[in-house]
Amino acid sequence: MTEQVTRATFDEVMVPNYAPSDIIPVRGEGSRVWDKNGKEYIDFAGGIAVTALGHSHPTLVKAMRDQADQLWHLSNVMTNEPALRLAKKLTEKTFAERVFFANSGGEANEAAFKLARRYAYDHVGPEKHEIISFYKSFHGRTLFTVTVGGQPKYTEGFEPAPGGIKHCDYNDIEQLKGLISDKTCAVVMEPIQGEGGVIPANLEFAKQVRELCDAHNALLVFDEVQSGVGRTGTFFAYEQLGVTPDILTSAKALGNGFPVGAMLTTEKIASSLAFGTHGSTYGGNPMACVIAEAVIGIIGTDEVLSGVKKRHELYVEGLKAINDKYNVFKDIRGMGLLIGAELVDELAGHGKDFFAESANQGLLILVAGPNVIRLAPSLIIPEEDIKAGLERFENTIKVVLETLSTK
Repeated sequence: MTEQVTRATFDEVMVPNYAPSDIIPVRGEGSRVWDKNGKEYIDFAGGIAVTALGHSHPTLVKAMRDQADQLWHLSNVMTNEPALRLAKKLTEKTFAERVFFANSGGEANEAAFKLARRYAYDHVGPEKHEIISFYKSFHGRTLFTVTVGGQPKYTEGFEPAPGGIKHCDYNDIEQLKGLISDKTCAVVMEPIQGEGGVIPANLEFAKQVRELCDAHNALLVFDEVQSGVGRTGTFFAYEQLGVTPDILTSAKALGNGFPVGAMLTTEKIASSLAFGTHGSTYGGNPMACVIAEAVIGIIGTDEVLSGVKKRHELYVEGLKAINDKYNVFKDIRGMGLLIGAELVDELAGHGKDFFAESANQGLLILVAGPNVIRLAPSLIIPEEDIKAGLERFENTIKVVLETLSTK
């Protein structure tokens, strides 16, 4: 008999680095989730931009079951057929010529940052080691990646942090001009900042970042862990910016919830990660690669990608209609199905209230900091679920505003 768990069990057995809600999901199908009490939720969160094809997609379930009868794991001292098939598909769809597989976005970024430094070391010398990133960015939870990320709260108490890392304001090219030099080995950026508030890169800014990197012989690294694999309406967001990075990282939607990450780059740059310089026990896991291959086979179609753009419009129209009634947002922004609605100044700091009440209304949403409601649903969420979810969100807003007005 399976032992029953409750929210209190978390406090008894888990490290307290998370603060999960009282909801205990037990089943999901498409864009709907049910908890252990049978309550239904519409999922606008997507596991933080992960379940891009929803829950229990039949094609992915079949791929997993078929592979489970064959191979679960191979060490990297053997040739891995599923990993090579997935790598070929990723290189065919992108600028890249070489792929390194990991288990997560943080690990993919760790590999990218190590590669950038190693490449500069090989071609110039140890003095060319500085990395420039942007405030409010997020690149993972390893000590290296939280240091590159521009949020000091994630490095506090873990110092000394890796050195040689600088930050500037996102979309501020003049600041970047003042920081970049011939010591810079890489500039790291998200095409659209997710955790930082769903802030898209200005097209001209992205173009000038590329030009500055070229002028200083620095690599441009795009973190597409959250924006990639169809999330913005193209397979990767860089396609919409008209800027090609030297290194790109992917995870989240790549496995639709099965742990997998990838770093993509060119043959020339990849050569600096020579034999023995980096590795991962589970990176390229056959099960993960078979599932990811099935994911990109579905998402990489014109039907799904064009559908993302259509759904974006439905969300934006719906949020604007709600805002016309309640005046709660000062900005609605984003790309594809990564959407941010920034609360007006009078509601600053109350993002958590909307997050909590949405769950009461049977809706799963996200926040990006204390002031931005973030939506990252399945890329194939049915239009009727969008409509129903927005109705639940409007009810959320009513309750939160009424509650705040009585305080």
